[in-house]
Parts: sequence; C-alpha cells; structure tokens
Amino acid sequence: MHFKLIIALIEDSKTNIVVDAARNAGATGSTVINQARGEGIEKSKTFFGLSLEVQRDMVLFLVEEHLSRTILETIAEVGEFDDKPGTGIAFQIDVEDAVGVSHQIKQLTSVVESEL
Repeated sequence: MHFKLIIALIEDSKTNIVVDAARNAGATGSTVINQARGEGIEKSKTFFGLSLEVQRDMVLFLVEEHLSRTILETIAEVGEFDDKPGTGIAFQIDVEDAVGVSHQIKQLTSVVESEL
C-alpha cells in the first residue's frame, strides 16, 4: 500500500470542519499544528504597526494514494480555498515509506479494493 501526505494550511476557525470532512472522505487520522503563519500574494494588512493576520492551523493527513485526490478536493471545497484569496491551501506529496500505520492498512485494504 502506498501513501500520500496531504498538507493543508487553513483558517483555525475551519480546522474542525475540514478534519471532519477529510475523515468522511476516507482519511483515517490527522495531525494539527496550531498557530502557523503564512503569506500569499498580498501582504497582511497592518494597523498602527500591528499585523492583522488570521490565525492558521497546519493539518497533516497521511492517506492511501487511491483516496488522496478525493480527500484533497474535499478539503479544498469545505475550506472554500478557491472562493477567495487567503482562505487556505492544500497539497499532497508522495511518501516513499511509512511505519506505524499497520492498523490503518488493515482497515483501508477493503475500502481501497472496493474503490478499484
């Protein structure tokens, strides 16, 4: 079984709905890193020298490769990434190897076989 790592940077107000949606789309778990910062095309606005940045979370999902595109699209839709700039970004990268996921492999085997 091969895996992909989906990394999503999202507004912290949407973290729970994105994680729940990813789980419903086939993700078996997630890791949330709070208080991430980022900058897009437009710089953050300031008010009297103080930055007015929206708090962000980084969410990591290690998912089975055949489920990864559906999960990625679900994250983008629920997070409203394409609706307006600055709402979030998600991408996936190949994982060459992973350990500590044998319990997920047992659970995912039947799910993936039914998808193929």
